[in-house]
Amino acid sequence: MLVGAQPDRGGLRRVTGLARTTPGRLSLLALLLVVVALLVGGLTAASVQRRSAALEALADRSEPLAFAAQEVYRAMADADATAAGAFLSGGVESAALRQRYEQDVAEAAAALSAATAGATRSPELTAALATLSGRLPVYTGLVETARTHNRQGNPVGAAYLRQASHLMRSELLPTARELYRVETGNVVRDLDRAGSLPWPELLLGVAALVALVLAQRWLTRRTNRVLNPGLVVATALSAVSLVWVPAAGLLAVHHSAASRDGAELVDVLARARITTLTARGDEMLTLVARGSGADYENAFVDRDGQLADLLGQARQRSGAPPVVAALEHHERWREVHRRVREADDRGDYTTAVALALGHAEGGAATAFDALDDALVEAIGVSRARLTDTIGRARGALGGAVPGVVLLALLTAVATTSGLWQRLKEYR
Repeated sequence: MLVGAQPDRGGLRRVTGLARTTPGRLSLLALLLVVVALLVGGLTAASVQRRSAALEALADRSEPLAFAAQEVYRAMADADATAAGAFLSGGVESAALRQRYEQDVAEAAAALSAATAGATRSPELTAALATLSGRLPVYTGLVETARTHNRQGNPVGAAYLRQASHLMRSELLPTARELYRVETGNVVRDLDRAGSLPWPELLLGVAALVALVLAQRWLTRRTNRVLNPGLVVATALSAVSLVWVPAAGLLAVHHSAASRDGAELVDVLARARITTLTARGDEMLTLVARGSGADYENAFVDRDGQLADLLGQARQRSGAPPVVAALEHHERWREVHRRVREADDRGDYTTAVALALGHAEGGAATAFDALDDALVEAIGVSRARLTDTIGRARGALGGAVPGVVLLALLTAVATTSGLWQRLKEYR
């Protein structure tokens, strides 16, 4: 055992002895600086890559899927409102309403397909998507049954329509809202990851720079030479990395903050549009119920208050013309709805229906369509700005990962070269 231990003690003595000599210390210093350069470069690149990956996920997955979930929600709410409006027209509904309903169903199915294809396989989303896929055909079947009876003048058609609307409001819309909530949460998660301050990059860069400065001071005292060209180059390369990476990170944070504001505005406008469509359905179903629609009217009043609040939030966030126009159209719709209720309450059902379905100036349909169009435009403008700010954040980090790796490798090479020149003097 003693014989076997002697080579280990001898090897340790040789290493210790080497560390006591200037060439040995230079060799160890070179090894240490190379390790620091590569380690700092690798960790910095990994930190930048995480931020870049979050932005990529936001642009390519989270935001498009949130929009798809919003479209599922929106199309279903509009289909419910349009089906009620078509039923109110009596007999054969107008071609425009029928076309809008069929388009809503098709868009809901297409958006649901997009959400299903891109969604993560979490139990929460899987259950929601299965419910929507399975129950949407049931809803459309009930609407078709109601339509058939309505064309034949059978009063039972109203019961089928109420059943269809109950299915939509009790199962489909809450599930679609949950899907939208989850996907919007993913957008917020990716924005948080992309928008965190670049402290890791900054601290790592400072650590590398401090190590190089201390190494040069030690080398100056040992060799009486003020500058070592290799270490000067390495220090300059580290300084470039220190300035570039945190600056790029801060720029990405700035654009990510703007993206968060944009995402919040899109969310507010999307919820305003969905509330508008749902309120329109309440307005129609109140008339379909013919005297027993107090619950629908109470729901309309609640949603109208929610809509006013959402439009007020949107106005605080953006003074864009479509947002301002939406506020004006909402007030106009409120006024027409008041006239619809006055006519219905006094027993003038024909006038109430005419006002509700009227597309002439002063009709509820005109005010509703104008409000919906303004919200569509506002969402489009806001989403375009959101996409632009996400693109700017990604652009700020463009080339940062390979750049950091290259600078780390060059720093290691420059350090080795500079210290190798000193080592050769001891040969």
